[in-house]
Amino acid sequence: MSQLGVGLHGTTTSLEVFRLPELWQLHLYRYAAELTVDGADHAIRPGHVSLVPPGAVVRYRYRGRSEHLFAHFRLPGVGEVREIPVMQDAGSLTPALSQLLLGAIATAPRSPRRADAEVWAALWRVAELAEPGQDAARPHASVAAAVAYIESNLAGRLAVPDVARAAGVSHNHLIRLFRGETGGTVVAYIRRRRMERARHLLRESTLSIPAIAAAVGVEDLQAFNKACRRELGASPRAIRAGA
Repeated sequence: MSQLGVGLHGTTTSLEVFRLPELWQLHLYRYAAELTVDGADHAIRPGHVSLVPPGAVVRYRYRGRSEHLFAHFRLPGVGEVREIPVMQDAGSLTPALSQLLLGAIATAPRSPRRADAEVWAALWRVAELAEPGQDAARPHASVAAAVAYIESNLAGRLAVPDVARAAGVSHNHLIRLFRGETGGTVVAYIRRRRMERARHLLRESTLSIPAIAAAVGVEDLQAFNKACRRELGASPRAIRAGA
């Protein structure tokens, strides 16, 4: 694997143009922007994932501060061939892709081979998005938009009306859609995803426990400790120790 990380763009310039002659580019987006690959335009939205081949001329037009997860890598010249669109909506797979890439980023410094495995798993998920019949299995577009917004804002304040506004539906309509698609509530999903990310960071990163609490939107350390015990069955220190 050549490069892994969290890319932050759009803070100093709204336009970037580049080309990676030997590397594939896998990006999972948390923002809205425009991407042009070898002259073809693609709309970027939260929860979209792109796979750009080596040598392509890439042009990004940002709308402000823009953050995405990325992996730049080489592929072997042999193996099964798959045709995959440059841009796809990950929909309900967004949390899984995010978890895989975050895992690769956290693991890479001490275990590059494990990081490679995480990226390969993410690539297979992206390939599955392009398979026939996948559209029928995807959730309602508003639920997918809500999930993408939640995944992009786990560290901040997440109120259901704000999530509904990002998904383009009313508060009550989102609640009905979410329950129909997931069987649970928006609040329960946010709580579960925050704790899943907290568990991942406790086990796979060297961040301090207060920093991890802040990274999942829980500023009060006592509340974070209680949430870990309630949702994960152990204290943050015990989880970090392998409980």
